Amino acid sequence: MIAKLTGLLDSIGDDWAVVDIGGVGYLVYCSGRTLRDLPPPGETVRFAVETHVREDHIHLYGFADETERDWFRLLTTVQGVGAKVGLALLSVMAPAALADAVAAQDRAALTEATGVGAKLAARILVELKDRVAAMMVVRKVDFGSGSAAKGAPHGAAQDAESPLPDAVSALVNLGFRRTDAFGAVAAAARSLGGDAQVEALVRAGLKELGT
Repeated sequence: MIAKLTGLLDSIGDDWAVVDIGGVGYLVYCSGRTLRDLPPPGETVRFAVETHVREDHIHLYGFADETERDWFRLLTTVQGVGAKVGLALLSVMAPAALADAVAAQDRAALTEATGVGAKLAARILVELKDRVAAMMVVRKVDFGSGSAAKGAPHGAAQDAESPLPDAVSALVNLGFRRTDAFGAVAAAARSLGGDAQVEALVRAGLKELGT
């Protein structure tokens, strides 16, 4: 099984890249986030790779780093989340943002990805909530630098009375994109601590957004 690829970037498409290694071109499917960070063709690139072997094909999925690959693996364990949807989620949300969304059970944040409706988003959040927390504690896996990976805000985010969703909604109502609002509130929660209330989170979130 192929776990990583290092070679010269040959070409880039909407959801793929070709890596030239010793004259052989390897087609790897990537998230939009990974593709946006690639250098120009002809330069050296390195992908962390997940290999899917099926009866009718062998597909390589390439990621900027092992953290993004770990999230892809985790997402695709959820019923209804195939490789395409997993890449779509990683295209609109960095690993840190995904960790925060799972911790806060923010369904709307996940529905910004193509192919993710409200029902599927709810299933992802329910199935991954405990698994992400357990894997970070037991295996010490770094699933991103968001509040879910930091400890104190994570506990608050999982509480049924968490102020994070209300703070995010307040920023969205002010005209900010949900993904931007969520990142700002998560940063505010990390700065202020798990006891911060909605008003304080909104004020700090506005500062994070540069308002």
